[in-house]
Amino acid sequence: MGRIRQYIEVGDKEHWTLFDSGARNTYVTKEVAANLPRFQLDTPNQVALGGKVHYVNEDCRLVCKIKGYQIRANVLVLDSIGKDDDGKPIEVLIGALTMQNWGIALIPEKEDIDLSNYPKEFVEF
Repeated sequence: MGRIRQYIEVGDKEHWTLFDSGARNTYVTKEVAANLPRFQLDTPNQVALGGKVHYVNEDCRLVCKIKGYQIRANVLVLDSIGKDDDGKPIEVLIGALTMQNWGIALIPEKEDIDLSNYPKEFVEF
């Protein structure tokens, strides 16, 4: 399990992001989701994240740039994700499924991410 923190671009703003291979899904705060296409869920989902139970009532379509690469994902919207180890509020949490879909690998020893496996084409079998 690894965790890397850095800024990503969503629209014309940068947001503090945690890349967490221990989290399955990707999450954004309501502030980040405010300018994204949002959708109400038929039934609220419970999510245990950061030692707290969250109730998710909506999801949204995240389009962002990470190190210049465009990433798209359906994400869950939370009131708050929590703070990182330095006490800085996390605005986006990129989980394992999004990292797998877009070829994002964590490099813990450098506290960085690797996008050398970013898909240049999508081939389905």
